Amino acid sequence: MIFLLTLLSPLAPLLVWGTLSLQRHTHDSGPLKEWFNSLESGRGPCCSGAEGRVLRDVDWQVHDGHYEVLLGDQWVPVPDEAVLHQPNLAGPTMVWPIWISGRPVVRCFMPGSGT
Repeated sequence: MIFLLTLLSPLAPLLVWGTLSLQRHTHDSGPLKEWFNSLESGRGPCCSGAEGRVLRDVDWQVHDGHYEVLLGDQWVPVPDEAVLHQPNLAGPTMVWPIWISGRPVVRCFMPGSGT
C-alpha cells in the first residue's frame, strides 16, 4: 500500500490539474457550451463577466425559504431573481458570483439536478 502511494504521489498534481481542466473544458468548449452561454437570470446573463462554480452540498443552504451560498468565508444571500428554474443539464448545484466594491453578489444560482 505504501509503495502504491509513493508511486502515485508524483502524479497527484497532474490528477488535480486534469480534473480542473476537465471542468473548465466542459464549461468553455464542451458539449454544454451553448447551453451554458444561454443561461440568464433576472440579474443578467450568467456566463457574462462571471465564472460558474460548482458547489458542494455544504456550500449552500436554504434559510427562511431562500437560498444562501458560501463564498469565501461568508454566507451570501441568493436573490430570488438570480435563481434559474430550468432543468440543470450540468448536474451539480452551481453559482455565478460577481464582485461589486469587493463584495460577492450572486448573479445566477442553479440548484443541482437532484434537488
